[in-house]
Amino acid sequence: MSAPVLDFRNTNTLWCSVIVETLTRGGLTHAVISPGSRSTPLTVALASHPKIEAIPVLDERSAGFFALGLAKQQRRPVLLLCTSGSAGAHYLPAIIEARESHVPLIVITADRPPEMRECASGQTIDQLKLFGSQVYWFHEYAVPEATVALLRYARQTTAHAIERALLPSPGPIHLNAPFRDPLAPIENETAKALRALIDEAFFQHLAPPAPPRFDGVLWQKATTARGIIVAGPDDPADRASYAAKILALSEGLGWPILADALSPLRHYAAKPGAVVVAAYDAILRSEKLARALSPKSVICLGGWPTSKVLRAWLESSGAEIALVSPHVANRDALHGRTRQIMAHPEQLQAQGERVADDSFRTLWVRAEQVAQNAFSERAAKAEQFVEPRITRVLAKTLPAETAIYVASSMPIRDVEYFWPANDRRHKLFFNRGANGIDGTLSTALGVAHGGRHAVLLTGDLAFLHDTNGLLVARKFRGKLTVVLINNNGGGIFQHLPIAQFEPPFETFFATPQQVDFAKLCEAHGVAYSTVQSWDQFEEFLGDERFDGVRVLEFRTDRVRDAALRKTWFADVARAVESLA
Repeated sequence: MSAPVLDFRNTNTLWCSVIVETLTRGGLTHAVISPGSRSTPLTVALASHPKIEAIPVLDERSAGFFALGLAKQQRRPVLLLCTSGSAGAHYLPAIIEARESHVPLIVITADRPPEMRECASGQTIDQLKLFGSQVYWFHEYAVPEATVALLRYARQTTAHAIERALLPSPGPIHLNAPFRDPLAPIENETAKALRALIDEAFFQHLAPPAPPRFDGVLWQKATTARGIIVAGPDDPADRASYAAKILALSEGLGWPILADALSPLRHYAAKPGAVVVAAYDAILRSEKLARALSPKSVICLGGWPTSKVLRAWLESSGAEIALVSPHVANRDALHGRTRQIMAHPEQLQAQGERVADDSFRTLWVRAEQVAQNAFSERAAKAEQFVEPRITRVLAKTLPAETAIYVASSMPIRDVEYFWPANDRRHKLFFNRGANGIDGTLSTALGVAHGGRHAVLLTGDLAFLHDTNGLLVARKFRGKLTVVLINNNGGGIFQHLPIAQFEPPFETFFATPQQVDFAKLCEAHGVAYSTVQSWDQFEEFLGDERFDGVRVLEFRTDRVRDAALRKTWFADVARAVESLA
């Protein structure tokens, strides 16, 4: 371990350098910082440490989601820092998503000292427990003092903060940090006497927290031939190993896998004989076949997929359910006959012989083949820019192992509906904890920062909801292609009953916009192109000779595409009906 980076110019600089040194030894490598005065001592310490990449982001809301994306990519805590007052309040949407999707964030809000609160001093609000129950842990640091005892406290509190962001389950924590003047690194005599006392020995016991262990094997017997494995949204550390073990479980039990597009199973379906069903939403729209495919036993991994059709079918089945997740939170919104098992899905292994009857499994295989063929035929005939075909082209064209961030609302549903099972090992990222469109662009930038070429699939409203993410583009390192589906409003609302009521549908739900995305991108120095043909789109996706962010805009028709999806679903339901 290299010598600690310590700043003895004054009490605040020493205090903050102890905190930052502790963070680095706990595994932290990235800090996202929004400008402000009261946070100056911590900003200086973070920006000065050679083991931390400190990234300035003007808008705290965008900063929160950029940090969220970084934490998803890095699989370790990322620090967020802002000044006092309302600045921290803008972190709340990202903190909510971090809690719901188990992403580790360390949020530090700088503050005025206690004597400057509740007396009309500027930029001061009540920041104690600002985020309420949305964080796993809250603590307010003491006001800095240049004593060994208080610096030991700052060290230990910071080390514990890293542990709480990771254990027993990852999530956000909040530290409130009050500072007295001087905020700038003005040299005085307050900390110099500690040079001989705060050294390498002060930090040498620190290390990143050890991850929780889930020992042993969970044995699952094939008690019925009418069993299924539902692979819900999941982001395991080793996607390939995860997929291989679940595919082996499926083979051992003789049960098919219904794989959400946000599960690695959809993208690592390479095992010979594997039965990975991707078109379950369309298949189950055939009432006759849905009854024939009704299961008696279900293993759910991580949580339920997005599909309402699948959820309703499972509810009506009355099947016994084992929901397996390493997180303690209740993940069963169906309130079924469910046993919740706190374990990693990879611990599951088949035990004993599987039931000899393969007819149930074979029926799923045939239904999947018919559905995918129907989707492929209809997509190939779609000369106009229709949204479902965009998803099919991405699945076929993007290079193996591409990272893809999928926005909520219609894009995530099109990916679930139309992205076929394959072995291209694409890495999908998502904010499906709270299922909002907040911070779409900023999260994607965080996911892509410092890595290989990544893609964001988003609608126009989700993009516009986070246009301040474009401010990050100049600090961004990497390649991000934004596939922007501009259907002039909220396409998902076309699929809801309210779409039949006009007014108020168009004004208050569809919310059409008239933004010129070319000019918006130009204002931020971001490359922009309008997609003119399917061939051109594939050429764009294969061309990585660019740096930074580029936007490829599709102009589509949300009313037409909503009707088209219904037609495709009805066609598939009719095509599979005869299999029952």
